[in-house]
Amino acid sequence: MINEESKNVIKFFESCSLNAYQCPAKIWTIGWGATKFANGKKVKSGDKITQKQADKLFDDLLAEFEAGVTKLVTVKLTDNQLGALVSFGYNCGLHNLESSTLLKKVNASDFEGASQEFGKWTKAAGKVLNGLVVRRKREAELFKK
Repeated sequence: MINEESKNVIKFFESCSLNAYQCPAKIWTIGWGATKFANGKKVKSGDKITQKQADKLFDDLLAEFEAGVTKLVTVKLTDNQLGALVSFGYNCGLHNLESSTLLKKVNASDFEGASQEFGKWTKAAGKVLNGLVVRRKREAELFKK
């Protein structure tokens, strides 16, 4: 299970909304940045949840993303490295992590090179977003910690 610092990074950048909203990438999102519910249904306009449901969904999705990252990584990671990669995957998707140079460098144990890759993922809908610039910087810092 990822550490509290890593969970806090994800929660800080995702924030929590109990009403569905479209993120800058135009994807419907709810709770702590969830794009789907536990049953696999995609979030849509008008969806609402309680704080308790948001927190449970976060825990479930976090476990899913942690398992996904663990499957993709072939080398030993520190807790912070794992947490940074889970945060990245939670935000960008495991499919993007899987095909990334970031993962290639992690699996080659090039951790310094990997930490520099986070900053290349700062766009949503083709535009650089300051929030993503700050998030990737924080994930890279966590990864190197």
